[in-house]
Amino acid sequence: MTPVRLIGRFALSLMGRIGALTLFVMRGLFGLRPFYPRVFLVQLVQIGWLSLPVVGLTALFTGAALALQIHSGGARFQAGDVVPAIVAIGMVRELGPVLGGLMVAARVASSIAAEIGTMKVTEQIDALVTLSTDPMRWLVTPRLWAAIVTVPCLVAVGDIVGIMGGWLIGTGSLGFNSTTYLSNSWAYLEYWDVVSGLIKGAFFGLIVAASGCWWGMKSGRGAEGVGRATKSAVVAAAIGILAANFVLTGLFFT
Repeated sequence: MTPVRLIGRFALSLMGRIGALTLFVMRGLFGLRPFYPRVFLVQLVQIGWLSLPVVGLTALFTGAALALQIHSGGARFQAGDVVPAIVAIGMVRELGPVLGGLMVAARVASSIAAEIGTMKVTEQIDALVTLSTDPMRWLVTPRLWAAIVTVPCLVAVGDIVGIMGGWLIGTGSLGFNSTTYLSNSWAYLEYWDVVSGLIKGAFFGLIVAASGCWWGMKSGRGAEGVGRATKSAVVAAAIGILAANFVLTGLFFT
């Protein structure tokens, strides 16, 4: 019976963690009173504006590389003209949201976990409780909502920059006419392609911020505990984004 006990113990532990994380996120999302607008605006800048360069550069090079790959593969079947349409659809449906979410996870989840973990180690969170300030409303709620608001905006910018990256390569190296390339890019895009990517961005933002806050709050004492929390936050955010992308893609396009 030992293997059965181990499986049962693992399943109970997993469900307990999922339940605790769900309650943590729900409390963070709906703990809006009192609301701290200044903290929220600071997080908008930290999560959104300061992530724009890395998301833009990632999308630019991804769109350019995607155009080269599609043209090379399509030429084998005399289908090189599909480059604009596939680059546009691929960016707005999958690559824009996923790569944007992963870049934000690498930058923001680690930052949030390190910041909150350091506050826990230095007993600043205990000081908030002493001052009758709920740490969830002060630390978690602004970060969750800021990520939900800003990551779809980053995804939209990444989609545009990625399509422009494909346009630069298509017109500069692959012999496409500029006007034809852009018209073909927009002609094959549908409304739901764009909206689904933005919805994914909102979910990915929630996953990133929740991972950073959760592991920051669960950080152990000392520098080693903060480092472990930071690493765990990035890994959890990345895996969560990829898993959520699979689920959302199945819901949206099947």
